[in-house]
Amino acid sequence: MILIAALLFSTGGAAIKLANFTGWQVASFRSGVAALVLVIALPAARRGISARAALVGVVYALTLVTFVLANRLTTSANAIYLQSTAPLFLLLFGPWLLKEPVRSRDWPILGAVLVGMVLVFLGRDAPSGTAPNPALGNLLALSSGAAYAVMLCGLRGLGRDAARQSAVRSEGLAAIVMGNAFGAIAALPFALPLGPHPIGDWGVILYLGVFQIGLAYILVTAGLRRVAALEASLLLLVESALNPVWTWWLLRERPTAWALAGGAVIIGATAVQALRSRPQVAEVPA
Repeated sequence: MILIAALLFSTGGAAIKLANFTGWQVASFRSGVAALVLVIALPAARRGISARAALVGVVYALTLVTFVLANRLTTSANAIYLQSTAPLFLLLFGPWLLKEPVRSRDWPILGAVLVGMVLVFLGRDAPSGTAPNPALGNLLALSSGAAYAVMLCGLRGLGRDAARQSAVRSEGLAAIVMGNAFGAIAALPFALPLGPHPIGDWGVILYLGVFQIGLAYILVTAGLRRVAALEASLLLLVESALNPVWTWWLLRERPTAWALAGGAVIIGATAVQALRSRPQVAEVPA
């Protein structure tokens, strides 16, 4: 289930580029459809609505919107690799948000992710049809990684309450649903006015909301009942590995060699960090 979810998540970069909408429109409509699917399919999410779940949801909304905008401006490889720098930000934010000190063994991971980030930025892409403004897209992708890290801190904070595991799980699901709803609402003013679009474009939006986010999260939720968060985190790395493959196959978008090298370093460092930290909360892809 989790592997299939990772495959669905990995198609996001290509599908976001395929839809003949603006970035704001894709961000709003994708998240709106996903929120509707998830609130119907996951009854526990409706029981977990709370102020702290809403706060996590706000940060998740920022993660979703910036990730979509980044994908429309830079290559999908750069977008997913730079968002995958979240472990770097997670380790930096941990002492402040979770009172978790950075351990000496974490410094090599921080260094590796930083090296990977620099390699991605060194691969300067020329503007193209699928990546019209790589520099701005790269910055948005990095912002998405930072927001993603804060969101993961929020989910970890919710998961610390061992005496209320059922409520905590519901709050985590509610945060995901509210994040999509907040993202749809926040992006909507920038998505209007909406002109006529062929049915194929709306089909891509439905795919993104129903399958790439909705069904994928349902599978992750079901799969986490049977496997540990560590195993889930490692399986979900398939998203980062395959995301550029789909875009190359469907759109012939080619990331630079520097970006591929940086992505390999970031994914490798993320895998090592997952093995070392054994997270209590599996990472939630965007």
